Amino acid sequence: MTPGQRRRCFGLLRSAADVWACVLEVNTWRRRRHDAPLAGYQQLCRELAASGPRTFGDLNSVGARSVLRRFSDAWFGAAKRRKDGDLSARFPRRRRGLVPVRWYHGTFTLDGRRVRIPTAKGAAPLWVRLAREVPYPAEQVRSITLLCEGGRLFLDVTAEVPVAVYPPGEQPDSAKVAGVDLGIIHPYALSGPDGKGLLVSGRAIRAEHRMHLADTKTRRRAVARRAPKPGEKGSRRWRKYRRRARLVEGRHRRRVRQTQHEAARGVVSWAVEQRVGVLHVGDPRGVLDIAAGRRHNLRLRQWQIGRLLQVLTDKATLAGITVHLVDERGTSSTCPACGRRVPKPRGRTLSCPHCAFSGHRDLVAAAIIATRTPGGGSTTPAAVVLPEVVTHRRAGRHLPGVGWSRRDPRRPPRAARGSVGPRRPAPPPGGESLAHTARIHNTHRLPGER
Repeated sequence: MTPGQRRRCFGLLRSAADVWACVLEVNTWRRRRHDAPLAGYQQLCRELAASGPRTFGDLNSVGARSVLRRFSDAWFGAAKRRKDGDLSARFPRRRRGLVPVRWYHGTFTLDGRRVRIPTAKGAAPLWVRLAREVPYPAEQVRSITLLCEGGRLFLDVTAEVPVAVYPPGEQPDSAKVAGVDLGIIHPYALSGPDGKGLLVSGRAIRAEHRMHLADTKTRRRAVARRAPKPGEKGSRRWRKYRRRARLVEGRHRRRVRQTQHEAARGVVSWAVEQRVGVLHVGDPRGVLDIAAGRRHNLRLRQWQIGRLLQVLTDKATLAGITVHLVDERGTSSTCPACGRRVPKPRGRTLSCPHCAFSGHRDLVAAAIIATRTPGGGSTTPAAVVLPEVVTHRRAGRHLPGVGWSRRDPRRPPRAARGSVGPRRPAPPPGGESLAHTARIHNTHRLPGER
C-alpha cells in the first residue's frame, strides 16, 4: 500500500483505541459515583449514538460498534469466570494503542484483490490492495477485520464455508472411532480402527520455540548497556530495536500458527482416508493449573492446548467429522494389556513391569482414549486395540532448519560452541580428497589384525 493508505489504516486502528479508551473513562466516572458500569452492548451503542458524527475521525459507526462488541464480550466473559470461582480473571480496564476493527457483510466491497474499507460519512473512500487472493468466493465472505501484528497490517477474512460433501460410500462412518492424544513432542497421536495409527511430529515446533527464546535473550543482552533507564524516553536506536523485536515476535507467532494448522490438516486428511466419523480427543487442560517449575511451566505455555483443540475442531467440522472431548487422565501410564499403572517412562516407549508389554507411549494413550466415552470417568477397559500400522507425518516443513540443510540461521556456528577437533586440509586443485580411506568392515581379518 501507499504511505497515505498505511497512514489512514493506522488512523482507523487508533480511532478504535480511542473508542475503547472512552468506554474505560466513562466506566471510571460511573465507578467513582458508585453507579453500575456500562457493559451491555445496547447501552454502549446508545452512548455512541449520543456522541455525534465524526467524533472518532474516519471510523464509521459500524467499526465503532465492533469495538463496543469486543469490550462487552470481554467484560461478561470475565464476569462469568469470576462467578465460576476464577478470581484471577480481570475486567477490561487497560488502555490500548491499536484495537482491531471489524466490518460485516454489506458494509465493505470486495473486488478481487481490491477491498474498499468503510469510512465515516464525508471522508474519502479507502481502497487497499491485498497481498494475495482471498481463498473464498466473495459471496461467502461474512466479515473483514483490520488489525496490526508485529508492525504489519493484516486483513482477517471470515467466510461461511459449507461442510464437505462425499460420494456415496466414501463419507465418514460414525461407527468408526479414533482416539487423539495431544502432546508436545507429538502434537497429535491417533489410534484408529482396523489397527492403524498416525503420529505427527512436533519437534520442529519445539526447536522453533527454543531458537526464538535463545535469539531473544541474545538480542536483549546485546542492547542491555544502551537501553534507556526507567522513565526515560527511548532514543531512535532504541525505537528501531523495539520495532525489530516486534517484527521477529510476530514472525515467530505466524510460523507456529501455520505449523499447528498443518498438523491439524494432516490429522483430518488421515481421518478422511480411514473414514473415521468420530474423534475422541483427550482434554489435558487440567495440567495447566499445576505448578511444575519455571522451565516446565514455560513448556506448557508454549504448548497452546486450547489453540490445538480449536484448530482440530474447526477442520474436523468442515470435513463432517464429530469431535468429543474425553477424560485423558492415566492414559499415558496405564498398561493396555493388564490394566495396571506403570511408572512414567522417560522416553517414548512404555514398558510394563508386570506383563512385559512394550509399546509407543503416545499411541497407547490414543488407543485408551478411543475407548472412553464423553462425560465418563477414567476407567480403562481391558479390550484396547493397539495400532499395528503407523503413519508418520512431520509438521512445520517451512520452518528454518527443517529442510535439506537442517541448519537454522539463528543457531550459532559450530566453532562458536566449542572445539571441533583438528581441521582437515583443503583438497588439492586436482579434486582428490585427503581424507583417510574408509575401512570396509565386511572383509575377513586375521586374529590380532586391526
